[in-house]
Parts: sequence; structure tokens; C-alpha cells
Amino acid sequence: MSVLVYTENWDGKFKKLSFELVSYASAIAKELGKEVSVLSIGDVAEDELKKLSEYGASKILTIQSEAYNNFASDTYAKAIAEVAQNENAEVLIFANNITTRAVAPRVTIKLNAGYVSGCVAVPESISPFVVKKKAYSGKAFANVQINRDIKILSLNQNAFGIVENTTDATIENIDIAAETSRAKIVEVKKNTGKMSVLDAEILVSGGRGLKSAEGFKPLEEMAEIFGPVATVACTKPVADLEWRPHSEHVGQTGKVVAPNLYMAVGISGAIQHLAGITSSKIIVAINTDNDAPIFEAADYGIIGDAKEVVPNINAALKSFKENA
Repeated sequence: MSVLVYTENWDGKFKKLSFELVSYASAIAKELGKEVSVLSIGDVAEDELKKLSEYGASKILTIQSEAYNNFASDTYAKAIAEVAQNENAEVLIFANNITTRAVAPRVTIKLNAGYVSGCVAVPESISPFVVKKKAYSGKAFANVQINRDIKILSLNQNAFGIVENTTDATIENIDIAAETSRAKIVEVKKNTGKMSVLDAEILVSGGRGLKSAEGFKPLEEMAEIFGPVATVACTKPVADLEWRPHSEHVGQTGKVVAPNLYMAVGISGAIQHLAGITSSKIIVAINTDNDAPIFEAADYGIIGDAKEVVPNINAALKSFKENA
């Protein structure tokens, strides 16, 4: 028996999220006295696959077939479920993202498993199997008991972290016949160049309080100062006004994020927005309204005009980097 991790790849490369999933699975496997198997679907080089062994993977399974070149939830779910059965997996680990929301419920039905999404920690106990997750749009935690023999968990990004645990993993190419998808792929578009808000460790996010698209210039500068781990994000009204692209929209109706640092500039803190950012490690709010709801969620707050505050922060950050 094993703990099985399904991890995506992005153009043949793994991201920090993949290593966090394997680290999380390794911690659970230790409690169960099991080993960690990782499933990768898609064209990934052996050197890249080996990186998964640095975080506790004992076996790396890879499906590299043209039939899986384009993602289809029913096709992928059938393959993942079949691998789980072949590996006699007791626990399956997914990332809590858009892909998982399409695939994990299908896998759950196929395996007659119990499924908990949005987990934030290793199980509170193994027998009974109880795991902690966010509830009520991130305002509370719930301890959920899974009574099925097979448990499926999806982990919130940045909830566990990366733990190095190098193993001598084997890599095995497997052949799983692809189920013909009922979905028809019309067109495939990929974002290129810019870091996704889901991958950034630091998000510099702006709201309508910035007044215009031009108001985001200082935020772009701040993200550039922070470096390649940072990018700009925005609220839904900003995206709707076309000040920023919808790909940067974070919140319950956009992308749910969990960066290490979330800079909320000119954001009042509507409940839909807060629901999508509450997993952030640190939230810093800048707003002229000291009664803005964002301050209740923030770890640090600055009451002031963003036009004055942000340039001062940028100058301080530049000075710090120059003198570091």
C-alpha cells in the first residue's frame, strides 16, 4: 500500500507546488508507515522527474502518451484511478486547484473513496482519519473524519511548505489506455512569460481605490523590486473595468491564492475578495479608510493614500536591496 500524489507539470517542468505536495504526502506516509508514489502525466524529462525524489518520493510513475497531451478531466480521472488501484493506494494527494476540482470528484466516485478539499495540515489522527481544512470561506477551520478505506485529500497551496527528504526513487514509465473524452477541445491557449498569481510568493494587489489603470504603475514597480517571486494582482471590479487583465483577478470569484506576502493596496475588503486571500501567510493593507474590512484580515495596516505610501515603500525597498 502507498500514498499516491498526482502532480501536474507546466511545459515539462514542476513548480514549487509539486514539491510541496510530495513533502505533504511524505509526512502522511511516515505516520502510516507507507511509501510515497508520485504520478506524472505528460512529457517530462527524467532529470525533472528525479527532482521529486528530493522531497520523499520512493516511486515515480510517468505516463507519456500523446493521448494525454491535452487535459480532459474524464480521461485523466480514469488514468489516475487505475494507477491508484494498481498501487493499492490508501491515500491520494492532489493540489487544491482548478484541475483538482475537475478531476478529484470523478476519481472519488471511481474508487468509492472519501474526499476532503482544501486541507491545511497533516491529519489530526490516523485512526480515525481526521484532517483539518478551511471552512466558511476561510473564516473557520473544520476537522473532517473520513470513514472510507481510500482517502482523497487536496492541499491548499503554501499550507504545508517544502521539506527536503532525499530518497533513491525509481522511475517507471507506465502505459494506461486513454479513455475517449466526451469533451471536445476547440482551442488551447497558454499564458506565456508572466508569472501566474497562483505561483507567486508575493502578490502586490490593487483595488478601485487606485482610481485608474495608471494607478497600478507603482504596484508594478514594487513587484519588480521584489523580484521574480512577485507579480501584480487585482480585485474583480478592477478587472471588470479593464484596468488589469482578468488573469490577475484574485478572490472567491477569481483565483484563490496563498502567497507568503499579500500587499492589498486600495482594496476595501469585500467578503468575496477576502475569501480568496485568507490563506496568505502575511497580509499588508494600505487604505485611506480606517474602517475598511480589509484591516480586520490584515496582519499589518497602513492608513494613508496609496499615491504617497507606495512610492515611499518602493524607495525603502530599493535602499534595503542596495545596502543588503
